[in-house]
Amino acid sequence: MKSRSVARSLICFVLLIGQFLLLPLSALALTIGEERNIGERLLFSVRRELPILDDPDISQYINTLGREVLETAGPQYFDYRFFIVHNDQFNAFAAPGGLVFFYTGLIETMRSEDELVSVLAHEIGHVDSRHIAQRLEKGGKVGAASLILAIAGLAIGVPGLSQGLLAGSLAAGQAVKLQYSRTDEEEADRLAFEWMRQMRRDPAAMEDMLRTMRRITRYRVGADTPQYLLTHPNPEARLSYVQSLLELDEKRHQEGYYLQTDNFAFLRFKYRVLMQVMDHARLRQHCAFTLANSKDREQQALAQYGLALLEGANRNVDQALRHLAKVREQYPNKDILEIDRAVLLLNAGRVEEARRLLEWAYRRDPTDMYGVYHLARVEQMRGNLIRAEQLLQEMTRVMPEYAQLYFDLGRIEADRGRMSVSHFYLGKYNFYLGREKVAEQYMLRASKDESVPEKLRAEALDILEKLKELSGGR
Repeated sequence: MKSRSVARSLICFVLLIGQFLLLPLSALALTIGEERNIGERLLFSVRRELPILDDPDISQYINTLGREVLETAGPQYFDYRFFIVHNDQFNAFAAPGGLVFFYTGLIETMRSEDELVSVLAHEIGHVDSRHIAQRLEKGGKVGAASLILAIAGLAIGVPGLSQGLLAGSLAAGQAVKLQYSRTDEEEADRLAFEWMRQMRRDPAAMEDMLRTMRRITRYRVGADTPQYLLTHPNPEARLSYVQSLLELDEKRHQEGYYLQTDNFAFLRFKYRVLMQVMDHARLRQHCAFTLANSKDREQQALAQYGLALLEGANRNVDQALRHLAKVREQYPNKDILEIDRAVLLLNAGRVEEARRLLEWAYRRDPTDMYGVYHLARVEQMRGNLIRAEQLLQEMTRVMPEYAQLYFDLGRIEADRGRMSVSHFYLGKYNFYLGREKVAEQYMLRASKDESVPEKLRAEALDILEKLKELSGGR
């Protein structure tokens, strides 16, 4: 056992030194601009084929974590965006242009924020190293349309995907060439490991996540291999490599260097995700089991949070509030729980109580888009359309791709009797849902209607041009 450990450490040492001796990469098959364009077209395809959890709270959490990693990683070629895809596949994928997708089936297996950060950092490592561009260089030039289909096959890779998206033998062949190599995986793991160390997050979470992947690989023998393990092969080899990095990590001997992660935000995020994707009876059983058997106070408290969400969904608002109050007792400084309370009250029709809480939350933190969105909902219900519009427009500057914003702005304009402007916003709503034909119809109408403000007509023309580009000029 000792000789194996020494050998592993020696291999790891050589690899760590080797990263400083790498020669510059030869010219890649894709330029930065081409990668951005491919990423945009891929996102359009994903939106058309799969439901993205378009929730301001969920989106804000995952993008905040992403920015935390990126601040450590340093300057990047791309503006990164992080998405949660509603699908039970065990999958995550980093696409060209800085798009990172997490599938809900993967999130369900995670137990801590550090595990989520480890996968997130690994995917950023692939983008940072431009591994797909390198794969293409080795595989030769292909047409843009075939390339997008190939990458979509990797990113989506689910039985429910329409056959049209993966049609063509060239696309299928290229998808095989785009599989990450063992060298790619080691480089992404090495980057993720170092970034986690700099963030003072324990990189042992990488080992925990890879153990989960290895277990799933063994469990799924004879069944369809999860897409993540097709594109990110050899979890056994990756686990051995990361264990070698851990053995060499001198920070592990510095007591207190790695910070104890507060998993409140992660567990809250996870329960909010599970509420949208898991059978509610099964989720209730999970919460009850955790309360009865877990000795971890954090896990117990957030199981109460899960029950609050379930009772809220069943319109049992008083019971939901009681569960939430128990969570608040353990986390008196987590003000986001007051927004959760306001949402429960709002959904129960107790608008004025919700308004007071949301105004309080807005004064404390006007950058929390979850609270801002529900305050806008309140103002719409109260008929205060000017304030509601101001709040929604505030959100468009922070979360410009959140589709529901434009639906709500469209409703406000319709309530004002400005149907032409309403059509513009409904066009944007459908555009961000990947419904190109409906979006095109609304935008054509808005671009030609002189009652629509000139700025919006110009934007409608820009979106029409974008639709043409994204659909490959069809």
